[in-house]
Amino acid sequence: MQHVSTDIQSHPRPGRWYSHLYVQVLIAITAGVLLGHFYPTTGESLKPIGDMFIKLVKMVIAPVIFLTIVTGIAGMRDLGSVGRVAAKAFAYFLFFSTLALIVGLVVANVVRPGEGFNIDPATLDASKVVQYSEKAHETTLLGFLNAMIPDTLVSSLAQDNILQVLVVAILFGISLASIGDRGAPVLSLLEDISVVIFKLVSIVMKLAPVGAFGAMAFTIGKYGVGSLANLAQLVATFYATSILFVLVVLGAVARLCGFSIFKLIAYLKGELLLVLGTSSSESALPALIEKMERAGCPKAVVGLVVPTGYSFNLDGTNIYMTLAALFIAQACNVDLTLGQQLLLLGVAMLSSKGAAGVTGAGFITLAATLSIVPSVPVAGMALILGVDRFMSECRSLTNFVGNAVATVVVSRWEGRLDRAALAAALDGRASPAAAHAVPAE
Repeated sequence: MQHVSTDIQSHPRPGRWYSHLYVQVLIAITAGVLLGHFYPTTGESLKPIGDMFIKLVKMVIAPVIFLTIVTGIAGMRDLGSVGRVAAKAFAYFLFFSTLALIVGLVVANVVRPGEGFNIDPATLDASKVVQYSEKAHETTLLGFLNAMIPDTLVSSLAQDNILQVLVVAILFGISLASIGDRGAPVLSLLEDISVVIFKLVSIVMKLAPVGAFGAMAFTIGKYGVGSLANLAQLVATFYATSILFVLVVLGAVARLCGFSIFKLIAYLKGELLLVLGTSSSESALPALIEKMERAGCPKAVVGLVVPTGYSFNLDGTNIYMTLAALFIAQACNVDLTLGQQLLLLGVAMLSSKGAAGVTGAGFITLAATLSIVPSVPVAGMALILGVDRFMSECRSLTNFVGNAVATVVVSRWEGRLDRAALAAALDGRASPAAAHAVPAE
């Protein structure tokens, strides 16, 4: 086993504290909260700033995923290993997604955050959640599979649909790998284009503090911190459960794989702050791909695990689904039997996959789940609509960390994790070339 050597030994000198992106994002989030709190009208008017930054990031997501997957698969040449990586990734996703649903179910039964609300379902305004219910009915398994197939080969790159990009990229990568040396010029060209695209990503990310400021000012200005008071127990329970899942469950997985979950979180602190500020894990997807490669995960594994994880490995969303569903049942004084709760869990497992890649998937999958269990009123979702924005931040953060852990685990499972590069990255010693120092098998 031999490591690819690199002549990049020097590291950039640490600049002044305010020159670091994560510090700038943190300052921007704080400023956004203060502006939204003291000048709510002004804060609410800044929504376009956050939206424009998210649009800029989404502009590069499709090409980043396409190029990463295609060059990764084509570079592997062994198509059997592509299927093996995908199978391991989906096995991991299925197990931990189910575990997250169970954790949410158990916590909701122990803490019972909805108890004592005594809400009469007849008094709820169902019109507030009708759009989510309609989308939920559209997210059938057959419809989901049909939606994965783009209209044309290039249309997936022009539309905001990660699943379609995945399908095209995987098929293109397999085709490129299948033709052998004849595909070498195409692969070389795509690798050169990747360098340009990731440079574009780095330019876009310089605007992250501005985007985080606008998004946070809007959230606090529109909803106000005071809106948390009525449902504080639900929000607190959800945050505590998510933190517990990350530190205990994912922490145990990390320890078994030989790294610290705390160091991984510290390594991704800039991206996590960006996710917190924008309430969207997509805003940090390109940066996550780059950082996981730098941390010793092979490009092919990163290209398959990270994008598919964004659709199928939603630990935070799954915790939210069962916890929120039982909260609504408890608030409306609906006693669910163990059988009904297990049915709820089973439906949640399917609906969470059916709405993968759909904007607002957390709320839509909750509507889909409740519509199958008639004893819990779908209109009860109106109870949590006001604080869903605050919980979406925690969902995104948990999903993000879960996908980072999954990438390392699958890389190790494949026997292709560069432990030296991982240790160096988590200790803050990694160079940009570390991602290519992958041990040859």
